[in-house]
Amino acid sequence: MLQVFERLWVGNEQSCRAGAADWSVVHACKSPCHQHAVGYRGSLQNTHPNYLSLRRDHDLFLNMIDPSRPMFMPPTFTAFLAFAEQEWTAGQNMLIHCNLGESRAPSLALLFLAKRRGILADASYAAARTGFEALYPVYRPGQGIQAYFAEKWSELGAGA
Repeated sequence: MLQVFERLWVGNEQSCRAGAADWSVVHACKSPCHQHAVGYRGSLQNTHPNYLSLRRDHDLFLNMIDPSRPMFMPPTFTAFLAFAEQEWTAGQNMLIHCNLGESRAPSLALLFLAKRRGILADASYAAARTGFEALYPVYRPGQGIQAYFAEKWSELGAGA
């Protein structure tokens, strides 16, 4: 677990913990976190109400994988940004974790710092990434999330 900004940490699966009175946790991994929280194995029907996300108190479970081609859905990022903003405003410490702590979780932290905190440049994903890599040098985004953020950057965060 590495602190990337005041009250904001990024971690891997070993960093996983439950949210609490002073900690909010974003679980950015289908397996095992989203599967366990929603209660399924394998895949979940895309008509399920918690297909993309499930919020429980100070925990947000995201059905996110790290594909080589972009397969992300905008409501995932809308749910994340709404949760992160609400928890941040309430003064919570925030941990965002995924399986390895290299791609999904740090990409969400980057998105939050650029789109909601104004800490990173928001002109483009490339500009935000340059600033973020100084905060989190082990950032290794997968091809899919890189392509998605590069293509959808101006749309990400709108309306959340």
